[in-house]
Amino acid sequence: MATGKLVCVVGPSGAGKDSVMAAARDLLGGDCRVVFPRRVVTRPADAGGEDHLSVTPDHFVKLRDSGALALSWEAHGIAYGIPAGIADDLATGAVVVANISRTAIPAARAGYDTWVVEITADANVLARRLAGRGRETAEDIAGRLARAASVPSDADETIVNDGELAEAAQAFAAILKRACR
Repeated sequence: MATGKLVCVVGPSGAGKDSVMAAARDLLGGDCRVVFPRRVVTRPADAGGEDHLSVTPDHFVKLRDSGALALSWEAHGIAYGIPAGIADDLATGAVVVANISRTAIPAARAGYDTWVVEITADANVLARRLAGRGRETAEDIAGRLARAASVPSDADETIVNDGELAEAAQAFAAILKRACR
């Protein structure tokens, strides 16, 4: 039975993780060897950002406790999860790409053949992007920037997304192509 690789994307809020992932997915042109599962999130679907499955906190707990989530964590008052269905994709040898918290890396490494890619940016760039998306207060932004500086990533590779999105996307797509081999 083939075993795929779980590519975990981590990095601080505002680094552009979702943008880099989406642009890399476009560059891969629908390569069926690479799967991007939708996260389960306790944030409204219309809150902006990634395409996710929005659930209530109570429903999230039921999903987590029933084993319907392969990975789960909380950050900034929001619960996140990766559906357990990734096991089926990994069993076929697919590369599964998931945006996770740095705090979930140990669980990912314990359960799967994992490659961690950190996408980051300069603190000033992070602050500007966070302010621009309009989802956080100034206090929330300060907290996210402080957390970015304090939590180690344990990354296997790092992409600095300070310049053009296309550059970071090309670097990430190259990593995913290597993971498919």
